[in-house]
Amino acid sequence: MYKIAIVGASTLVGRELKDALSESPLATAKIVLLDAEDVEGQLEKLGDEATFIQGIRADAFERADFTFFCGSEALTRSHWRQALGAGSTVLDLSGALDQEAGVLVCAPWLGAEIPAVDLFTPAVAPAHPAAVALALLVDRLQQAAPLRFAAATVMLPASEFGRAAMDELHQQTVSLLSFQALPRDVYDAQAAYNLLSGLGEGASVSLKTVEARIRRHYETLTGGRRPAPGVQVIHAPVFHGHTFLIAVELERPVEIAVLEKALGGEHVDLILEDTDSPSNLAATGQNDVLVRLRPEPGASNPGGVSRLWLWAAADNLRLNAQNAILCALTLRRLRPHGAIQ
Repeated sequence: MYKIAIVGASTLVGRELKDALSESPLATAKIVLLDAEDVEGQLEKLGDEATFIQGIRADAFERADFTFFCGSEALTRSHWRQALGAGSTVLDLSGALDQEAGVLVCAPWLGAEIPAVDLFTPAVAPAHPAAVALALLVDRLQQAAPLRFAAATVMLPASEFGRAAMDELHQQTVSLLSFQALPRDVYDAQAAYNLLSGLGEGASVSLKTVEARIRRHYETLTGGRRPAPGVQVIHAPVFHGHTFLIAVELERPVEIAVLEKALGGEHVDLILEDTDSPSNLAATGQNDVLVRLRPEPGASNPGGVSRLWLWAAADNLRLNAQNAILCALTLRRLRPHGAIQ
């Protein structure tokens, strides 16, 4: 029986992780929900039972095998060493620790063990879900033919930045329809009915920070063995789901059937019908990355195609939770079982 602590349990990521744990091999673990003082005592559903979110006290991480940090970066930085000092394995989903010395970025979906992990590893950072999806798709295409060039536009939903961003997007939509002033505390810009490549000077969130994190995690996951695509992050006026527009040029022409076979498989749902296009709505609740392949018009020849587009979508919260749980399952071998004789 493992004990798991979720810090930031009231956040979107924390709630998704809580639900995903109940469907995983760690479903029998004892789960403790922790968060900041302003949400302490909040009622939450845990499996078939109701429980309360607890404050983070001195003994909060006692006997916790795994601690998942799902809240703000500030909350993680305030308490991760406390969890580490209690002997807990730290997994950071907040983005606060991936540049700390010794912290390892990982994504078991790509088929590799967490590199060089040992009892002295301070923490593990499950890779950003957009980086996981991009690395997975590039890796599959690389099996068909070497890539000469790749570029990706990643469209982020409001849930990327938490409940406050979702609330502001909703309030902006209502305000626009009723001809009222827009709330701007999170974006400092009009996010509703608008695509943004940058936010206002007073924004409390940053597209550049997310873009840098995606690039950094992609590079770590591929170890320089795959071409790094150009990445542009755009904020889309949707609540959930990452969507990707990826342009690819191959070193040599490849038949469409070969490319489709390379792309398909575990973790990827290849959509073949034009009428069933991947979308953020279609990806909601799905465990896989949805992908539609389209050759560049006029790029076909008798030997196949060398230039193509991928349109993909993934449930950002679900993929994030899944990846974190898989990291924990990989780390289980470092946790002692039973009494020490």
